[in-house]
Amino acid sequence: MKPTDRAEPGRWPDDLLDVAALRTAGTRPLPFREFVVKVHSRCNLACTYCYVYEAADRLWRNQPHTMAPHTAEQVCRRIAEHAAHHRPASVRVILHGGEPLLAGVPLLRGLTRTLRALMPECTTAEVIIQTNGTLLDEDVLRLCHEEDIRIAVSLDGTAEIHDRTRRDHAGHGSHARVADALRRLAAPEHRSVWAGLLCTVDVTADPLATYEHLLSYDPPSIRLLLPLGNWTNRPPGRTDDPAETPYGRWLATVFDRWYATPGPPVRIAFFESLLDLLLGGVTRTETIGGAPSQLAVVDTDGALTLSDQLKSAYEGADRTGLDVHRHPFDALLDHPGVAARQLASGALAAQCRTCPVGAVCGGGHYPHRYRADNGYLNPSVYCPDLMALIRHVADVVRADLARTTGVRP
Repeated sequence: MKPTDRAEPGRWPDDLLDVAALRTAGTRPLPFREFVVKVHSRCNLACTYCYVYEAADRLWRNQPHTMAPHTAEQVCRRIAEHAAHHRPASVRVILHGGEPLLAGVPLLRGLTRTLRALMPECTTAEVIIQTNGTLLDEDVLRLCHEEDIRIAVSLDGTAEIHDRTRRDHAGHGSHARVADALRRLAAPEHRSVWAGLLCTVDVTADPLATYEHLLSYDPPSIRLLLPLGNWTNRPPGRTDDPAETPYGRWLATVFDRWYATPGPPVRIAFFESLLDLLLGGVTRTETIGGAPSQLAVVDTDGALTLSDQLKSAYEGADRTGLDVHRHPFDALLDHPGVAARQLASGALAAQCRTCPVGAVCGGGHYPHRYRADNGYLNPSVYCPDLMALIRHVADVVRADLARTTGVRP
């Protein structure tokens, strides 16, 4: 498949990756296992760092506010079709936005029921709603229990930190409403539908105060995300000085507290993946370790897109020209943007392939590699932070092994 006319000459992979040659050489695509479905394209919050509404891309303005029922049904048919063709044991469908709860309980219920009714017997469908938490009420909780849907909630730390960036359109902070939602989810009768917390790292916040605040809600898991940024649009605090590693220090401080706590008390996939990779295992998240991406995104109009996080690069970076009304998900597998993210080390810059921590880092999160003049064939903009963090974790594990076994690895 040829790239659309949005790409500028010389950008990788849009102009430079020959997918047909890859297929001829025997490189086979990996089917999708995770589907992000944008059921509502607007949000009741106006978060200052939002990669959808505050980044380079403005095409969201052209999207229908709510996914139409016939489009939702077609999305379900395409996911079921893909599953029937590739026969995975399970797929994950994430109902997303904007704010997905703005779509309303009837649409969310109908989509979930249709999806599961159409899925082949060999495949189960896990459904998750990723929400800002402000609209969580008894109707939503009832929906989740009745339809076996789990809820993941965004919380960036203490009220002071969270409300600095996650405000509504009137400028009011959202922390109090999110905290109320989390207390509901933590109750014994609702805990089974709680998937966990998602926290975007703010390096100006005290890392331990942030971590302890997240823990205060007793979440089943925490996802720690680095702010979406790249070499053209730098994340806050990320300078040209490779000796400055504010994100690496922040994450290392939280890691030390997490690692030293018996249990540990909460699942953090990013840290678990670092440990697994250092000990010869595989990653559990696409943000570290370079595992091939098996994620597809569907917009409210049914457009099949690449990762929505690519919106942080330039307008149209996630567009493919495909949609569920005319194309199966298999057609998306041959888009250069999908093929590139399934190449593992073949999609890495030369310096990443020779990096001493490259096997653990895996080039970092793909959207963080973008640079306007050449595309995504670069190290992560967080390269110094990731190198510092990986070396710190390796030192901690090495010392722990030496202490417990008496042998230095």
